[in-house]
Amino acid sequence: MVQRVHLHIGLPKTATTYLQAGLWRHRDALAERGVLLPGRNHRRHLLASLEFRDDPKLATRPGDVGQPWRDLVEEVGRWRGESAVISHEFFGPANVEQVRRGVDQLAPAEVHVIVTARPMTELAPSRWQEWVKNGGRRPIDRFPRRRDYDPHDAWGWGSFDLADVLSRWSQVVPPERIHVLPTGDPGAGPEEIWERFLDVLEVPGEPLPAPERPVNVRLGLVQVEALRRVNRQLEGFGDAYDRGRWIRGYLASGAVMPEGNEPFRPSAETWDDWVARADRALEMLREGGFDVRGELERLAPQRELPAWRHPSEVSNAELLRVANQMVAAMLTDVRAHNRERHRLEGAIREAATPPPPGPVRRLVRRLRRLLPG
Repeated sequence: MVQRVHLHIGLPKTATTYLQAGLWRHRDALAERGVLLPGRNHRRHLLASLEFRDDPKLATRPGDVGQPWRDLVEEVGRWRGESAVISHEFFGPANVEQVRRGVDQLAPAEVHVIVTARPMTELAPSRWQEWVKNGGRRPIDRFPRRRDYDPHDAWGWGSFDLADVLSRWSQVVPPERIHVLPTGDPGAGPEEIWERFLDVLEVPGEPLPAPERPVNVRLGLVQVEALRRVNRQLEGFGDAYDRGRWIRGYLASGAVMPEGNEPFRPSAETWDDWVARADRALEMLREGGFDVRGELERLAPQRELPAWRHPSEVSNAELLRVANQMVAAMLTDVRAHNRERHRLEGAIREAATPPPPGPVRRLVRRLRRLLPG
């Protein structure tokens, strides 16, 4: 019977994809050690997070969207091992009532919450860039798009403001069972967060090998501003699949988007807001009894506004250069696909054409004409 269930709820852009890759890579090994990773695949955890938050957008997702959260709960209930882990960063925005309901559904198992975190002055620009890669149109100083809390908004403050997330979840789960893992400890390699993650899960035996660091295309200042302006011209890309497949997976990919790594900054007012949010989270972690696994000061914000350019300072010439490179890459890609399509169409036509009659077939037809009847 399951004794513990660990819910890894984000924050987004804090090595979540890396950790989830490790979980799914070692799913069988975890099961052998008594740790269940329920669901058919990682996508079921994404869908489960939508049901968990009563998000109406679940119904618009393609494929099987029937009761994904309840399916995970039922699988956990059948597990004969000691623990289970469910992981997706879209659980984070849940409101108190939704968290309480989810915890009750997992009873009698003891629910633990894992929160991976970064200082807000690092996290917010990374989050805005990811939002633009998924079709976002607003400038950096107008992100998130709404200031009030909405549990259905997986891109809002409720998903990545650490203090806000902790304040909601700790009303249901005792702070000592909320494990906060600061990422990027100085001098630590990428496998260090994986080892701390396994330690929180209490996986017995020798540490499982760390997964490879996933490739995540990071856009520089000019690239992200060019993409944001393209997004403003797009029509008919309203659902998550289209945005993920065509904007994030194609336009923002390394195959189309030219390389660039210039950092960027928000306005001074926005920066001060990020610092204040980071300070609130630090105060909660120092005084709230949360289980911090790592250096707490790693979450301290950079206080001075960096001397980088603001996206509004990108020149039209810079945008035109990136746009030209994107068009050239796309045209080359379209031509390659078109040539492959013509090759396949030719092969299909050739396969559908009946072969010419051979000597034996011609002889049989000749004999039939000669024979009576």
